[in-house]
Amino acid sequence: MFIGVDVGTSSTKGVLVSADGALVASATREHEVLRPATGHVESDPAQWWNEFCDIARELTPQAEQPIEAVGVSGMGPCVLVTDENDEPLRPAILYGVDMRAVDQIEALNAELGAEEVLQRCGSALSTQAVGPKLRWIAEHEPEVWARTRRLYMPSSWLARQLTGVYVLDHHSASQAVPLHDTHTRDWYAPWCELIAPELELPELRWPGEVAGTITDEAAEATGLPAGINVITGTIDAWSEAISAGAHEVGDLMLMYGTTLFMINTVEDLITHPNLWGTVGALPDTRNLAAGMATSGAITSWLRGLFGKPEYADLVIEAGESPPGADGLLMLPYFAGERTPIADADARGTVLGLTVSHTRGDLYRAALEATAFGIRHNIETFTEAGATINRVVAVGGGTQGDLWTQIVSDVTGLDQVIPTETVGASLGAAFLAARTVSDVRIEDWNPPARTITPDERHRQTYDQRYALYRDLYPATVEINHALAATQTRTTE
Repeated sequence: MFIGVDVGTSSTKGVLVSADGALVASATREHEVLRPATGHVESDPAQWWNEFCDIARELTPQAEQPIEAVGVSGMGPCVLVTDENDEPLRPAILYGVDMRAVDQIEALNAELGAEEVLQRCGSALSTQAVGPKLRWIAEHEPEVWARTRRLYMPSSWLARQLTGVYVLDHHSASQAVPLHDTHTRDWYAPWCELIAPELELPELRWPGEVAGTITDEAAEATGLPAGINVITGTIDAWSEAISAGAHEVGDLMLMYGTTLFMINTVEDLITHPNLWGTVGALPDTRNLAAGMATSGAITSWLRGLFGKPEYADLVIEAGESPPGADGLLMLPYFAGERTPIADADARGTVLGLTVSHTRGDLYRAALEATAFGIRHNIETFTEAGATINRVVAVGGGTQGDLWTQIVSDVTGLDQVIPTETVGASLGAAFLAARTVSDVRIEDWNPPARTITPDERHRQTYDQRYALYRDLYPATVEINHALAATQTRTTE
């Protein structure tokens, strides 16, 4: 049997899987991110390890056969810096939802050349990039920077705690812009020396390669058998794509979560200034990726405002609202936005409100706003030269059909829903299983159903999408002015 654990933005999830891919048991530990200042989003690495241990101790006794390998994955790219003894020096800075390094992005673009970064690294400098956040630490926390020697992400931190090995996977490294050269698939020494000269960079391996074996100390902490394999692991969205079998050229994975992520597998390296060109999770693959800063985060926020009714009730009410949410239009930029507009100061906007609108209308408008954002990103993929032949949808948002139906109606694309949508933890378990046996994801997680567009809604959504595209440029200056006045630092 195999265990896979994923550290996400709002929870850590683990699965116990049999050799034939059957999901035997699962466990979840919910947590919250830290928001110490406006635009700053962090996480406590001690929480990652403590939750892993809790989940491992819960799942291990349920195994009816020996546990032979462990898989890990996690949100990213994140920036966890430690000293030479692997003691964390500050909370981890999260991926593109953390908007703190805008000034450092501008400065590094001036130093290195924006086009040179894009061509060498596959992605432009953005709030997703690691390099500007390292520079931010150096400039704002010099006492921390003076002691910084190592760089971790959630998956590599778990691998380190379990095995004692300091490694990072090729895909995660490719998001450590501008430290990584996507052409050589290795660290780019001149820019590493410029940005982080004292940093000991981890050895690079593929996500499914063995990082090491569980130490006696880790076995005691987790209840897992000492000596079994632990994979190197990778970023959660890429592990989730593996879990759904969305890794062939032309596949596009949509991951419905707290944020929304899109991964398109491409034949050769494609670059676009508003998307992320990355190394794939499987050897010799390439991806073009995009990410929205919010999706489920908006529905969660609305649920809180509404007094925390059941999500099922909100979905029913949203389903009673007509396509177009009875004249409401929303921009989903409630935490700035990553792709394709790359605007840390973008803000959520709701237009068309009247006193007759219901919470069902607002909830539907949020689902439609996410769908419009997906369409905007997909059109940007196509502009960049990518091909989309098949869309696979995963994540918590696929549990009910309303959200996925709205996305298909807005984009005009079918979406394949796999049997298991538990996500990245299943992908991590699958990669772990591959270290000891010959398994296929098609056998572990076959397609279950397909969501097809309802052509009756095409005209309505085409018209609303055109208004959506007009709304951001029409309000950007006002939203930037408002963003400059916002001081609240916690949710």
